[in-house]
Amino acid sequence: MALRKIREFGDEILNKPCKEVKEMNFKTKLLIEDMFDTMYEANGVGLAAPQVGMLKRIVVIDVTGEDPYVFINPRLVETSGEQTGQEGCLSLPGKSGQVTRPNYVKVVALDKNFKPFELEATELLARAICHELDHLEGHLYTEKVEGELQDVQDEDDED
Repeated sequence: MALRKIREFGDEILNKPCKEVKEMNFKTKLLIEDMFDTMYEANGVGLAAPQVGMLKRIVVIDVTGEDPYVFINPRLVETSGEQTGQEGCLSLPGKSGQVTRPNYVKVVALDKNFKPFELEATELLARAICHELDHLEGHLYTEKVEGELQDVQDEDDED
């Protein structure tokens, strides 16, 4: 569909909590399609609506390039374990940092058809879900970085 401008660190919209999506309509469907196009074009694995200037509780994630997920009004209902690894963010291009997240998550949400679903995830998908859901609350991974942010040359797995 269309590429949207990714809001970058310092843009105040990234620090605001998002509003619940009340219904699926044409504009929301278009937003979701545009979010996927924007995420893929930027070589990301996840994108939250506030990153494209929309304060809606919508996240798109595709950690494999073949298994896209849409999460509308997502909510973590269970987490366990721990993993520590490098994270990047499309809103902070060229930077990454060490972050500890749960290794397992269970999330409930609505899909692109506005139907409820539940998903259990581990490792990178669990990390991506936690990272993107933080965006919906107005938080960036920089708040969780252990140590300093690092410069990266070319990171294909930013989200």
